[in-house]
Parts: sequence; C-alpha cells; structure tokens
Amino acid sequence: MPISVCVHPNAGKSELVGFSDDAWQVKVSAPPVKGKANAELLALLSRVLGISRSHLSIVKGHTSRRKFIHVDGMSEAEVTKRLSSSAASSK
Repeated sequence: MPISVCVHPNAGKSELVGFSDDAWQVKVSAPPVKGKANAELLALLSRVLGISRSHLSIVKGHTSRRKFIHVDGMSEAEVTKRLSSSAASSK
C-alpha cells in the first residue's frame, strides 16, 4: 500500500513529525544529494514501522519533497496506526 510523505531534508534530527496536507511530514538530517535523504527516509520509516528496509520502496517522487512510498506486507490500517503512534510519542 502506498503512503504519501513530504520530506524536509537538512533537519537537525530525523523524525516523523505528523500528518498534515494529506501527507506524513518527515524531517531527515541528510541533505538531498545523491539519494542520501531518500536513503535516510527509508531507514527511518523502517525503524518506525518495525519492518525490514527491503519492504519499503519509493514509487514516485525520487527527486521531489513529496514522495509515495510502497509498504509491502502491511495493511493500511496497521501502517497508519504505527505512524500515528510514533508521531504522537515524538511530541
């Protein structure tokens, strides 16, 4: 199932901020150079969702702040639950 993500690179720390403007807002400390921000985004989502990095892939928006991430092997409800829980605990 794809999830919509808006990435904010060059942040002080990598974190899931919350959900707004129809997308999950994510800060990553890596710069948007040579795929570093994308790699850090997928690593962060992997940790937050508790799944292997190999279950995540960017399906649209490789060079854009707005990305669509495919999550393999997890229902939409479970993804939303885990992301919401992580965003709430980081506040």
